[in-house]
Amino acid sequence: MTLANSTTRLSYLQAIVEAQREEMRRDENVILMGEDIAVYGAQSLFDEFDASRLRNTPISENSFVGVGVGAALTGLRPIVDLTIASFCYLASDQLINQAAKLRFMTGGQLSVPLVVRTSTFYNNRTAAQHADRPYPLFMNTPGLKVLAPATASDAKGLLKAAVRDDDPVVIFEDINLWNKKEDVPVDADVLVPIGKAAVRREGNDVTIVSIAGCLPHAMKAADDLAGRGISAEVIDIRTIAPLDSTTILSSVAKTGRLVIADNSHRVGSVASEIAAVVCEEAFDALKRPVRRVTAPQVHVPYNGALEKGLFVTRDKIVAAVEKLN
Repeated sequence: MTLANSTTRLSYLQAIVEAQREEMRRDENVILMGEDIAVYGAQSLFDEFDASRLRNTPISENSFVGVGVGAALTGLRPIVDLTIASFCYLASDQLINQAAKLRFMTGGQLSVPLVVRTSTFYNNRTAAQHADRPYPLFMNTPGLKVLAPATASDAKGLLKAAVRDDDPVVIFEDINLWNKKEDVPVDADVLVPIGKAAVRREGNDVTIVSIAGCLPHAMKAADDLAGRGISAEVIDIRTIAPLDSTTILSSVAKTGRLVIADNSHRVGSVASEIAAVVCEEAFDALKRPVRRVTAPQVHVPYNGALEKGLFVTRDKIVAAVEKLN
C-alpha cells in the first residue's frame, strides 16, 4: 500500500526512468524506443518488460521519430528518446510537418499521442554540433507541447502527464540536472499539469523567470539578492508551450521588474517571447525595462573555459537585477 503524500529520494534521471516504468505498467500501449535506451539507468526496464515494447534504434533520427509518429497513429503511446537535443534538427520534419499537423489536417480525426524526450548537452564539452538548446524552434510550432522540467519531481510528473496526453509533446531535459536529487512522490498517479508554471520563491522587488536548467542559478541568485535587501520572486516556467503567461504577468504586476534567465541563444528565444508578452500585456506595471540573461549569438566552443563563459550563472542574474535599481 502506498501512503498518501509519501516520497522517495531520486535523482532527476532516476525520476525519468521511474516515470517510464510506471506508465508502461499502467498502459500496455506505452512503448519505448530510441538511441541507447538501455543506457543511463534504464537497463532495469529491459529486465521487467517484454522486448516488443523496448526498441534500441539505429542512429537515424528522422526515421525512428517517423516510426514513433506512425505507431502513435495506430493507438500506441510511444516514448521516443532522441538522446541529444541537437539531433532534433534531423527529426524536425517528422515533428513539425507530421506530428504537429496531423490533427489539424484531418479535422481532429487523427491524434498523435507521441512523447519525444531529448537532453540539452551543454557545459560538458560536447562542442558546437551537440550543444544546442533548440526548444525555441519547437515553441514556434502550433500543435506541439514543449516541456522543460527543472526538478526531479517535475521530470517525473510532466513525463507522466505527457504520456497520457493525446497530442505530441517534446520534453527537453537538462543534462546538468541529471544527478540532482530530491524527494519525489511515490504515487503513480501524481502528475504535474502541462501549461502551469511554479513559483519557487516568493518576493516583492523583482521577478526572475527561469527556463529549464537556469533554475538552480536563479535560486542561488535570489539568496544573494536577499543578502543585499532585494526580495526576488523566482518562477520556473516548466512548460514552454503552452506558456503560462498568467503566472508571469501576476508576478510582474506585483514586483514591477523582470529578469528572464534562458540558456538558449538570445535572438528568438523563450526569453524574447516572455519579454514580448509582458511588454504587450503589462507594460504599465513595469518600473524598469525587462532584462534578459541568455547565451550570446555564438556557437558553443569545445574549449571548456570558453564554453562555461557563455551560459547563465547566479552572478549574471544578480548583475541583471542590480541594473534595475
